[in-house]
Amino acid sequence: MSFVLPKFTPPDFNSKIFQDSNEIKFGEVTKNGVAPSGFYLTSHMPTYYNYNNSWKIPKRNSQNCVAVVQGNEIVIKELNDLIIGERVVLGKEAIVENGIYIHREGFDQSVASEPIRFVESSFTGDYDYLIELMRHEKENGGHILWVLGPSVVFDYYTRIGLSELAENGYVQGLLAGNAMATHDLEAGYIDTALGQNIYTQESMPMGHYNHLDLLNEVRRSGSIRDFIKEGNVKDGFIKTIDKLDIPYVLVGSIRDDGPLPEVYTNIPQGLNAMKEQTDKATLIIGLATMLHSVSAAELASSYRVKEDGSIVPVFMYSVDVTENVVNKVMAAREYIAVKPVVTNVQDFVVNVQRGLIK
Repeated sequence: MSFVLPKFTPPDFNSKIFQDSNEIKFGEVTKNGVAPSGFYLTSHMPTYYNYNNSWKIPKRNSQNCVAVVQGNEIVIKELNDLIIGERVVLGKEAIVENGIYIHREGFDQSVASEPIRFVESSFTGDYDYLIELMRHEKENGGHILWVLGPSVVFDYYTRIGLSELAENGYVQGLLAGNAMATHDLEAGYIDTALGQNIYTQESMPMGHYNHLDLLNEVRRSGSIRDFIKEGNVKDGFIKTIDKLDIPYVLVGSIRDDGPLPEVYTNIPQGLNAMKEQTDKATLIIGLATMLHSVSAAELASSYRVKEDGSIVPVFMYSVDVTENVVNKVMAAREYIAVKPVVTNVQDFVVNVQRGLIK
């Protein structure tokens, strides 16, 4: 039996509540990046807007953004991306009197998540579902987006697992920070991650210099790609996705060493680059990073509208050994289309690799 994503049931727009509703009101943007007073703040929940005599749902949604009228459609935009003359939906509440309706009951309970999952929970079913979902996305032209923290690449077998998943078509994009890419390249360059051997975990003499030496050499080369082309990197996830021309977005933070030349240090530019990937995503897998996972959870749509008009969820898996992290990601996602797995991320990657690649 073929894998089928959960179905979405639209509202009954023939019911009286919709027949008697108002159309949306909107205000015009008069300064770039500034919304008009009284703008509606968006939710991850599938939301319909009454405009031009019909209820319209945006093709993608996002949390804490604004809804903008473009032609006969409603699109969701970041506040800082607003342009003078654009028309922004107004209304402090999502009520039909404002022409806004949140359809919480559209997806069945399989798309909703319980607020708390514990390390003692059984995740066997979650693995099985994820493996079938990943196969489905690969076979149907999906965009599987990985969000990785640095500890993911501190392990010998995890780097192999991620690389094999990419080579077999289960990676279409990467979101990460400076540290993840730095330590993966360090491992391919000097066999250490943060000065520890990636296989034995033994700390090397003066190993705390290793990642800084790596950063220095990459910056000397001018780019990650040029550094790899010079033959400096034996293996690793970054080398693999560079070879396969899989896009990656590295967004920096205040305490970054270096950083690598490709790292976005301008936050709005980094956000827009991340958004470009989350808008394409049909499945997101976040491993061992609270900062980037929460950011991706808020940026990414909880659903997508397919070419045939049907609506399907965009699941995000949040994987971490700390319960607090996965619960924060679930809260950022408003507990819709998010699957938490509380486990060691190295074990997770190897289990998924074995489940998908025989």
